[in-house]
This record gives sequence, C-alpha cells and structure tokens, in this order.
Amino acid sequence: MKHLSKFAVAAALSVSFVTAASADMTLKLAGVVPVEHFGNKLLDQIKSDIETADAGLKVKIFPAGQLGSGEELFEAAARGNVDLVHSVIYAHNDPVLEINSLPYLVSTWDEAENVYLHKDSAFNKIFSERLDALGLKLLSNAPEGFVGVVAKGVPANAKAIGDKDMNIRVWSSQVIKATVETMGFKGTTMNWGEVFPAIQSGVVDGAICCTAQLAYSTFATSDVGKAFIPYNVIVENTTYYGSKRTWDKLNDKQKEVVQAAFDKAAKDYAAWGRNNEAQYVDKLVEKGYEVVKLSDAELAGISKKVRSDVWPQIAEIVGQDVLDQLMNDQ
Repeated sequence: MKHLSKFAVAAALSVSFVTAASADMTLKLAGVVPVEHFGNKLLDQIKSDIETADAGLKVKIFPAGQLGSGEELFEAAARGNVDLVHSVIYAHNDPVLEINSLPYLVSTWDEAENVYLHKDSAFNKIFSERLDALGLKLLSNAPEGFVGVVAKGVPANAKAIGDKDMNIRVWSSQVIKATVETMGFKGTTMNWGEVFPAIQSGVVDGAICCTAQLAYSTFATSDVGKAFIPYNVIVENTTYYGSKRTWDKLNDKQKEVVQAAFDKAAKDYAAWGRNNEAQYVDKLVEKGYEVVKLSDAELAGISKKVRSDVWPQIAEIVGQDVLDQLMNDQ
C-alpha cells in the first residue's frame, strides 16, 4: 500500500507538472489607434504570428484605447498590468524621451527608416536604454508617416512662420510645444483621449497630431475639422513595447517569437505608411477637407527657423551628448 501511495503521489505530481508546462500564457496586447486604422490589422497579425509559433503563448487584443490612453498604458505596462503595447511614447517620465518629438530630425522616408527601424541606430539604442530604466522593454519602433496639423480651418500664415491666430493641442512635450509656438500657433497640452472632443467642442482649434491617415481615420470620417496642413514636423513614430516584468517571465524561445512578430509588424507598418500616405491626402479632400500644399522651399523655411530656435532648448532638456549622438548617426 505504501508503494502504491508513493506511486499515486508521483503520478499526480507528474500530471500537474505536465499540465503546468503545457498551459499557455496569455499576453494582453493593448493599442490606441482608431478601429479603422491600419495599425489594428497589425495587432491581429502579431497575435497570429505569436500564437502559431507553438511557443506556449496566447494573445488577447484590446484595441482602440480600451485599456486607456498612451500615457495610461505606459504606466500600466511598467507595473505589469499590461504585457504588450502599441502606442506613441511620451516623455512625461523621462525628459530624454523627448527625442521622439525632435522636430525635423529626418525629412525623407529613407532617413526615417534608418533612424527608427534599424536596431543599431543611435535613436533606438538611446530609446531602449531609457525604457529599460523605466521597467519597459523596447520591441520595435514603427514609423507611420510625417505629422501635420488638423484644424477647424486654414490658419493665418499657414505656409510660413508667423502668427497663426489658432490654439492647437500638443502632447505632453516641451519640445513640441516650443515647436508649434515658434511656428506661430498657441499650444495647449492635453492627452490624446481628450483631443477629439476638444476640437469638436471648440476648446482648441486643432491639433498637431497626425499623419494624413490618422487625420482621415480619426477626424475626417467623423466630420470633425476642416483642414490638414502637412508640416512634416516629425515622424509619427509609434512604438511596440512590453512590460519588463512580463518579458522576464518568458523563456528564450518565447522571447524570440515575440520579438520576431513585432519586428515584422514594424517593417510592415513603415512599408504601408510609405506606400499609402498619398492616398489618404486624396481621401481627406474627398471628405471636404482643405489640404494645404507647401512647397519644398516653404517647408525648408519653416524647418530652418524651428531648428534654429528649438534645438538649443532640446539640448538643455535631453543633454547635448544625446543630441550629438543622434546628429552623428545621420
């Protein structure tokens, strides 16, 4: 009987170990882009790539801000309450992350891909180190396109530096606030989740926020706003990142699978943005938006003034050494 009892206990333990080993870990993947946005298709792709890799992982998607704004998800991931996130990274917890809002760092898609997609770029190395210190794991940066201004109408002096007679939303960035004010706007800081109702109700006249795609999918399709000005101030660089608490729980194979899924998504994101940006300008026009066309010379004039006035302020915020690393990597 003693031998039978020992055998039964051993068998039970064996079953429990097998069950535990074969149980899938479910990861929460949260995003913030609107339902119609291409970024949500990539969330589905990530889920499929991870789950079909047979690494003992499942993914549950929470799209379109279901678990909170970008700022809220940043905090939730650091605490381990959300495992994986697709959102813009803000600098509210680390001023060095203001490099994500560095105006006119790049001017072309080739430059953007070199800076944001290459793992060994100075930008990605700095970004990864700063996120790591905050309890987050950088998976991939994903450039979507160049950012302009959505507004209730065409501002004054739209094609040059000068008083725009318009108050627009800026995200939580000293750099971007200084940028729009140099351009001639008044800037009001607010979270992304507040932007739509703020423009709709007239609290602000517009927002610096969007690629043509995002302007269309978020505002034009809801008949909010009347104009889009493609200043191409910065690259809309959305980021795939994870909770370090979750990352540390994964085995080597699982880490490899997750990283590969996000690297693939980031490349697809950039390729889609490069190839489809122009069509969303046309869609905006079809929805009744006025899209202001700026010449290369007009953009160069705005860029020159912004660099002259704002970049010295950036050095004070992020450190001249950080700025030098970015400039020397061009």
